[in-house]
Amino acid sequence: MDASHPGLVADSLDRRIISALQIDGRASWHRVATALGEPERTVVRRGTRLLDSGLVRIGAMMVRGRSTVIGVRCAPGQARVVATALARRPDCVFAHVLTGTWDCVAEVQCPRDRLAGLVMDELPGLPGVVRTLTLPVLRHVRTIREWHAGLLTETEIAALAEGTPASAAAASADLLPAFDGAELSRSDRLLVNTLAEDGRCTYDELARVCGVSEATARRRLGALRREGRVRVRAVIEPVLLGLPVEAVLWVRAVPAAVDSVAGALAESPHVRYVSFVTGERQLLALTAFPDEAALHDFVTRSPWLDEAASVDVSMVLGSLKRGGMLAPWLRG
Repeated sequence: MDASHPGLVADSLDRRIISALQIDGRASWHRVATALGEPERTVVRRGTRLLDSGLVRIGAMMVRGRSTVIGVRCAPGQARVVATALARRPDCVFAHVLTGTWDCVAEVQCPRDRLAGLVMDELPGLPGVVRTLTLPVLRHVRTIREWHAGLLTETEIAALAEGTPASAAAASADLLPAFDGAELSRSDRLLVNTLAEDGRCTYDELARVCGVSEATARRRLGALRREGRVRVRAVIEPVLLGLPVEAVLWVRAVPAAVDSVAGALAESPHVRYVSFVTGERQLLALTAFPDEAALHDFVTRSPWLDEAASVDVSMVLGSLKRGGMLAPWLRG
C-alpha cells in the first residue's frame, strides 16, 4: 500500500534537510544551510532533488475545527475502502490501516457543534463500517509538525524556527485552535488551495493566482499562519528517516500519572504524535522505529511504563493520508 524509495535518501545530511523542512516547509535554502552549518550550494542541490522526487512534499492545510480521532472496525476486506473514504475527506488529517481491534484510524477536524452529525450520520453511512470509536482530542502534546526524529540539535531547531511566523508557536502541540471552523475569504481560499499543491510556491505565484499584489499575498499568508488557521508542513514517510516500522499506541494511565506519561512519550524521538483523548485510554501515540525489536523494547522496557496501566499496540499496515496530504497513488 505504501510506495517508498529510501535508496534516494543518500545519507544523514539528506535526513537533516528533511527534518529542517518539517520545522518550516517554506524556509529558504539559505536559512536551512545556515542553520545546519552546511554549504548552501549542497543544501540547494540535495533539497531540490528531494522535493523533485516527491519523497518530500510541502503543502498547506487549513484548520477546519477541533481534532477528533476515529477508530473503525470494518467488514472483512473493506479496511482499505473505508480508510480511503476517510482519507478523501477534506477535514481528514491522517488515515492509517492497522492491525488489531481497529482496522483503521484517522484524525478529522470537526467543529464540536457538528460532531453529533459526524458520529451518528456520516461515519455509520460509510460502506464497510461495522463499528466506530470516536475520541475527541482534548489536547495535543505533540503533533507531526513538532517531530524531527532526533536528527537536529536544539540550536539548529531554534535557528530554523526563528524565521517562522508566530503561528508555529501559536499552533504548538499543547494548544488547540481558538476558532472552530471559521470560513476564509475567497482570496484566502485560493491562496491555501495553491499552497496545498505546492507549499513552497513563491509569493509572486501566489499573488498571480489570487489576483492580489505580492505584498498582499505575503501579508495574508503571514496572518493566516500566525492565527493558526493555516499550517504549512513537510509530509514524508518515516522510512526515509530510517524508521520503517510504524505503530499506534493506545495508552491508559491512572489519572494522576497521565501528564507524566504524556511528557515522557513526547520526549522520545520515536513518538511522532501524542494526544490526550477522551475514552478508556487517555493517550494516543503514533510511533516509528528502525525495526520491530526497537518497538518491542519501547513498549516493554521504557521507564514511563511504570506509570502506565495498559498499552495496546497496533502496527500500521499502510498510510493513505499524512499531514492533510493524500498518498501519491490517491491523488489526481
